[in-house]
Amino acid sequence: MDPSIKFSFEEGVPLLDSSSYRKLMYLHTTRPDIYYAVNTLCQFSHAPTNIHLNAAYKVLRYLKGTVRQGLFYPADNKFDLCGFSDSDWAACKDTRRSVSGICMFTGDSLVSWRSKKQDTVSCSTAEAEFRAMALATKEMIWLARLLLEFRVPFQPPAYLYCDNTSALHIANNFVFHERTKWIELDCYKTREAIECGFLKIMFVKTGNQLTDTLTKVLHLAPFQDLISKMGMTNIFISPS
Repeated sequence: MDPSIKFSFEEGVPLLDSSSYRKLMYLHTTRPDIYYAVNTLCQFSHAPTNIHLNAAYKVLRYLKGTVRQGLFYPADNKFDLCGFSDSDWAACKDTRRSVSGICMFTGDSLVSWRSKKQDTVSCSTAEAEFRAMALATKEMIWLARLLLEFRVPFQPPAYLYCDNTSALHIANNFVFHERTKWIELDCYKTREAIECGFLKIMFVKTGNQLTDTLTKVLHLAPFQDLISKMGMTNIFISPS
């Protein structure tokens, strides 16, 4: 996608027939590299314009040029659980809601990813990041239970990486209440998971924040670097 374009309901000429445009929503099932782009365009499915359609064509051209790209899962016995969470504050031009992005790994394998617009408007970047951490925490708890159901040897803690120091301080400080009353109660799921020893949160530099590909449009070089770290590779070429 073009990093200079911010999509809106108000711009462009409405399409007379949008049936083909709506087929976009099935593209991102196995391709995390296009998840954010498709998720963004699907938000306009009920009233797409020519601007949205042109962006959809760009996604299709990208897919045509990367048909051999997919996720590689190595055969190993690593079952430690780690994840990344990030948000793009006030990303939506129409509602000013932020976008949360999460991706989860068991060992070196990407097993879960999501990009989702937040339910309410966040008043600060810290609040937006904390909501993304809450979403990631719930996903990690579910994955941990799934691993136990499959009798996979998983031992806590699970590690959650975030690039916002304010959100990390809020999650780690168990008596820091006055400045966090505006955060909804479900966000304290992260703090609860830390307190019981299930979760440990870690700082990651923005350049290594894998979920940037799920929360915002990136330029080519950082985009290719991050999706390679997520395990996206040419699946027809044997890894060295």
